[in-house]
Amino acid sequence: MVVYLKTPILFSSILRTCTFTTLRRMATINDKMEGMRQSYEVESSISEDLTVKDPMELFKVWFQKAAEHPDILEPNAMTIATCSKDGYPTSRYVLLKGLTEKGFRFFTNYESQKGKQLIENPKASLTFYWEPMHMQVRICGDVEKLPEEDSTSYFHKRPRESQIGAVVSRQSQPIPNRKYLEDLREDIIKKYEGKEIPKPTYWGGFVITPVTMEFWCGGVGRLHDRIRFRIPALSETINSDLTKEGANGWVYERLSP
Repeated sequence: MVVYLKTPILFSSILRTCTFTTLRRMATINDKMEGMRQSYEVESSISEDLTVKDPMELFKVWFQKAAEHPDILEPNAMTIATCSKDGYPTSRYVLLKGLTEKGFRFFTNYESQKGKQLIENPKASLTFYWEPMHMQVRICGDVEKLPEEDSTSYFHKRPRESQIGAVVSRQSQPIPNRKYLEDLREDIIKKYEGKEIPKPTYWGGFVITPVTMEFWCGGVGRLHDRIRFRIPALSETINSDLTKEGANGWVYERLSP
């Protein structure tokens, strides 16, 4: 009798202690989060009187600045957000691998979560954030697959190890363990020793053609600079007090931070 009475009491006491410890730890973490903020000492700001009025060209200027910054190791790292048909968004980092008149190019596995979502819902958002410069670019646009020859051409420019990785990984699919991947990798290495590795049919590129592009600079006292470029509707009446004419069909506006 005594044993059966004490056991639930002891368990309840342990549970209360663990719960209290967890809550106290979370409170400490939250207190730290509330105090986390960066005071921006602005290196650059954005004037309404832009000298570069095409957002694609302005992006190139900013990207070059990021590429030359000694503390930015991967200036082409970007968050891509996709959305499934049922409305759930997902995001992850990928690498920008090309910039053309049509838009922003990157490569992935078509059978991955992002690949499937981009095929069933061909719209996406990109974000570049270059923290040492306190500069960000946000892009929203329409997505389409790159021509097969473009994907094949880029695939064979990749390091051989990356080509092998693309063949081995059926991205986002469940696997039994890490050893499964390593064994498969060894099989692929042996199979294509001394041979060209063919591009998998499930791997290739996408291009994102922007419909809006927003340029952001961190400002003192949280009064950040935000300039948004967009393609106006054909029937839209432009308010020249708020909206300025850009280049190549774009208009731009300053947004409140």
